[in-house]
Amino acid sequence: MRLAVNIDHIATLRQARGGAEPDPIAAAAVCEQAGASGIVCHLREDRRHIIDRDVHLLRKTITTKLDLEMAATEEIIAIALKVVPDLVTLVPEKRQELTTEGGLDVVKYRTKLRRAIKRFHEKNILVSLFIDPTKDQVDASLEIGSDMIEIHTGEYAEATTAARQKKLLHTVSTIAEYGKKFGLEVNAGHGLTYANVKPVAQISSIDEMSIGHAIIVRALEIGLNRAVREMLELILKP
Repeated sequence: MRLAVNIDHIATLRQARGGAEPDPIAAAAVCEQAGASGIVCHLREDRRHIIDRDVHLLRKTITTKLDLEMAATEEIIAIALKVVPDLVTLVPEKRQELTTEGGLDVVKYRTKLRRAIKRFHEKNILVSLFIDPTKDQVDASLEIGSDMIEIHTGEYAEATTAARQKKLLHTVSTIAEYGKKFGLEVNAGHGLTYANVKPVAQISSIDEMSIGHAIIVRALEIGLNRAVREMLELILKP
């Protein structure tokens, strides 16, 4: 099990004042030093947190893996092809949303996504698709040539009863195993916290967790290095 840390909210805090601090580039280095296996950032069309400068500097400074979350729009694709991150994770994006609200509909947009994946592969950039945990989305991801999937764990994270959480956890586990059976690398993320991450981390078919908000919130209390280490301890301990 690996942990990739999303640093978007470091940039959110910086953008609130329009200055230079806190710097997501420095935060990424702290996360790596604490044991993160990768850094995730989402370059949105409206540049509400991560900006172009961040992506270019992260590419130069990260020593583990740079995962660029993005919508499959021509502007952002062009930037990604120039930056050449280790991985792009294609996600749905709506201007009015506070955070990504659901998985990418690969079934509906398979033609457009297939073209984007081909362009990334020509640059030797791996592609992950952020999908809801359903077999039809896994099948479509396989069909269009994705290297991996990231299972959207938002419904599980927001479950208000133990019974519903258990049911949704089973769904995540089933789909992770299904994707793994066909050779996909399987990641998981969205809404995961120190309180709910452990059951997901115990799913053997999941290779990596992508977590941001919870770690940044915890970092306000105990510091970023320790916050990352605490999350790693939770996901690595049997």
